[in-house]
Amino acid sequence: MALAATGIVGGLYVLIAVAVVLIVTHNLTSNVDSTLSKWLTSMAADRSQVSRGYPGPAGGPRFEAPVLWWMYHPDGNYADSSSEARAQNVNLPVAPTSIKDPETVTISGVDFRVKGGEVGDDWAVVGQSMATVDQARANLVQAELLIGPVLLVVVFLGAFAIGRRVGAPIEQARQRQMDFTANASHELRTPLAVIQAQTSLALTQPRGADWYQRAFERVNEESKRMRVMVDDLLWLARFEAMPPSKTEPVDVAVMAQQAADRFAAVAEARRQRLSVRLSGDSHVIAALPEWLDHLIGVLLDNACKYTPDGGTIDLRVTADGGKVLLAVDDSGPGIPPERRTQIFERFHRETDQAGGAGLGLAIADAVVRATNGRWDVGASAAGGASMAVSWPRLLGRPALNRAASPEIPPLASLDA
Repeated sequence: MALAATGIVGGLYVLIAVAVVLIVTHNLTSNVDSTLSKWLTSMAADRSQVSRGYPGPAGGPRFEAPVLWWMYHPDGNYADSSSEARAQNVNLPVAPTSIKDPETVTISGVDFRVKGGEVGDDWAVVGQSMATVDQARANLVQAELLIGPVLLVVVFLGAFAIGRRVGAPIEQARQRQMDFTANASHELRTPLAVIQAQTSLALTQPRGADWYQRAFERVNEESKRMRVMVDDLLWLARFEAMPPSKTEPVDVAVMAQQAADRFAAVAEARRQRLSVRLSGDSHVIAALPEWLDHLIGVLLDNACKYTPDGGTIDLRVTADGGKVLLAVDDSGPGIPPERRTQIFERFHRETDQAGGAGLGLAIADAVVRATNGRWDVGASAAGGASMAVSWPRLLGRPALNRAASPEIPPLASLDA
């Protein structure tokens, strides 16, 4: 991109430089032609004073370049300005009467701009050296040649820096997509290999009923794992395709209570104590109910999964000033501080415990970022993990959400 930008700018610079040289040359040449026209007009108006050493038009600029003149008489004689030291032995290379409109001729190796016209019965030719025009053009070209490389270097470095800055997110996204595809393929390959192995063994020879029972149980487990993974991948794809501006007021307390009701049976099956604590007046944030429900579900699912039997899980929703806080604390093994920044990577798993593919917290992180939330990962009072998210608080409370769950009080507690 930097080379392409430099090439485009270089091409435009060449065109502009050529155009500037042509325009400046044309303007300077036009000034010379104007001077020659004034001389001819002055000579025709005051024919009696035209002689050797003719000073030129009255009131003319004293800094004008010397103008040479030739006056040809009908009898073949002529007078000129050769008495001036600068014009000695200067003869026209063509017939004087052939010079009418301004043109450039070479006299003694020097380019002159000449113009002819009648002055009484005589034919006058006036000329001015183009040395000043040539010098100005040469200086302009030299300046352009010096400025051009510097400009192209600056453009290249600027385009290179901008290109790297713009291309870095694209390259990161491409690399993440490649890693995502590779990891997804790897995660899907494992359950598929197990299912294929079980079915292949079942087809090689007759087996007992117990063996078939264990084989189908293993196939069922791997199928469920694949189903969860595919559902998570599809949810991520739908989430990333959804416009981020499509949000609405959502009460975090209502969503947290509803999610806790769903996980009550899971916690009860493992003899875990699941408590819900809601405090504050309004817990309304800008999000989508589906997003928030998925986020809370991921946090509760991880807490139930990693908390040992008989442990505790505490779900808290509080409102303080302009913030709404959702926190899930457990009494599980916790997350080491040095690994807390890695838990949101896709397909990253802290343990080898079966049943997950490492997409849950990646989905949760996507929801938090899309809703302008902020993570606070730490340790709980029970020694386990504390997963907390805070959002900017909206002032209003959506009446629709409260009406949908009238049985949920502002402050509730659920133990399972």
